[in-house]
Amino acid sequence: MFSRLRKSERNAKGQRATGQPNSLFGEILDWMLAPLLFLWPISIIVTHNVADNIANQPYDRAMADSVRALARLVTVENDQVVVHFPAPPRALFRADQDDTVYYQVADQSGQLITGDREIPWAPAPATVLAEEVRYRDEVIHGEEVRVAYQFVRVWPEPASPLVLVQVAETRNKRSDLASRVVTGVLLPQFAIIPLAVVLVWVGLTRGIAPLNRLQSLIRRRRPTDLSPIVPASVPEEVRPLIIAFNDMMARLEENLQAQQRFIADAAHQMRTPLTGLKMQTDLALHESDPEQLRLSLTRIADSTERASHLINQLLSLARAEASFEKLYVVEILDVEAVVREVAQDLFPRALAKGIDLGVEGSGQGMLVEGNPVLLREMIKNLMDNAIKYTPRGGSVTARTRHAGTPILEIEDTGEGIPDADRERVFERFYRVLGSGADGSGLGLPIVREIADLHRATVTLCPNPAGQGTLAQVVFPRSQLQPPPPVHGDFYPLG
Repeated sequence: MFSRLRKSERNAKGQRATGQPNSLFGEILDWMLAPLLFLWPISIIVTHNVADNIANQPYDRAMADSVRALARLVTVENDQVVVHFPAPPRALFRADQDDTVYYQVADQSGQLITGDREIPWAPAPATVLAEEVRYRDEVIHGEEVRVAYQFVRVWPEPASPLVLVQVAETRNKRSDLASRVVTGVLLPQFAIIPLAVVLVWVGLTRGIAPLNRLQSLIRRRRPTDLSPIVPASVPEEVRPLIIAFNDMMARLEENLQAQQRFIADAAHQMRTPLTGLKMQTDLALHESDPEQLRLSLTRIADSTERASHLINQLLSLARAEASFEKLYVVEILDVEAVVREVAQDLFPRALAKGIDLGVEGSGQGMLVEGNPVLLREMIKNLMDNAIKYTPRGGSVTARTRHAGTPILEIEDTGEGIPDADRERVFERFYRVLGSGADGSGLGLPIVREIADLHRATVTLCPNPAGQGTLAQVVFPRSQLQPPPPVHGDFYPLG
């Protein structure tokens, strides 16, 4: 437990060192301030455009009045267009120190009648409306100007030529007014935005205070305290996380209790062969008869073999429960090939007992996804179990077949398992009474553990062909393609 806590602390420090996000407060603050900082320049641009439109309106109206006033001064004398100014033109158009004002009166052909030639010509529209003043932007002598213009019909005939009346003004007053509007709008933002940041910071600090209290509550717990946290004592948004945390703690407590029971059972099971080994050793030390000494040594060898077998089974079970085995070293493998390899390894043992060991396959292979070491251990335990509990002269058959899903079957002609014991034999260290065979009681629990890791189901049922037991492992449905078929479905072992 302490090592796991130290490991999680090292992982958290590693995340901080590598720059990975590990602060909910920082994440929320970033997502709130980043859009604000992104929208601020956009608001400045929009404000500037709005200020330009606001600044144009009063000055455009003044220019329109000037254009209409100039248009009323245009008359026709002796078939000639003339303009009679009642005062100097600059005074008429209210020229000031900030801007330069230009005016122009020209006929439809572009011939200047009076005014400034610098104002560019404006093309005549398709229709001319009375008192309609239009606006456009131009450049005169390198300066931007605003131009107001109107086409005037001075002859009464509808087809008579038009006269263009234009007034242009530089944009200094407009730019100054737009700048004042922008300044008046943006200056308060420089005070409001930092204040908003401070308020957001304070609000987030108060908002995550329950999380800090929950963190302190968890940190104050003893390492052995795995009791659940009351969900009603935490904010609603964190409640699903606490419920999941409680479920994880409950599973952890179950695992710890299972490990404690396993250690106690393993110590109890190891005590028996070690006690027998010590007793036989003491007898051998005080024995002078060579025949009795040989018998004692034989018993010592048997006890050593049982202890070694038990230790190997315990290691296999620990490996099946190891988390790294569950997560890594997953490969696509052919179960038929593994069955043949295991049968070849166990063939000498079956031959010594006079047992007919055979393998039946589909001839096309049976591909599954899994850990090759664990699956081999599972198949070995099933076949070893069948050979161990099959009397001399019997038979053991390992069979692989497809029935919608990959299926592995180990069939023997032994004494069979009573109905009441078919589920209990998967419990650790449980052995059927009266079986007469030596065993550790771990073979089938290892099979069940490995099958669960591979999402497979393992069942024991009576041999449908007669006496004995049929062990069946059904793997989950797989879309894997089998390897190229081999010739025949019989694999000789001898």
